[in-house]
Amino acid sequence: MSDYDLEAFEELSIDQFEEKLFKLLRLCEQLKAENIALRARQVTLLEERSELEDKNALARSRVESILTRLKGKEAEI
Repeated sequence: MSDYDLEAFEELSIDQFEEKLFKLLRLCEQLKAENIALRARQVTLLEERSELEDKNALARSRVESILTRLKGKEAEI
């Protein structure tokens, strides 16, 4: 193998390494952006869950109140 061939091989190898490195860096950036978006979505979902739990507790309380009043009316009859 001549010196020229060896240099071409080394350059090719460095170019391939560089290309893979840049692909890896792009993937890391994409994953970082996705992670940020998923964390934001998680916060939103947790807030929605909390609101739904509050609404559920209020509805349960109202239904229990209605049942109590109906039982009281039933006892009067």
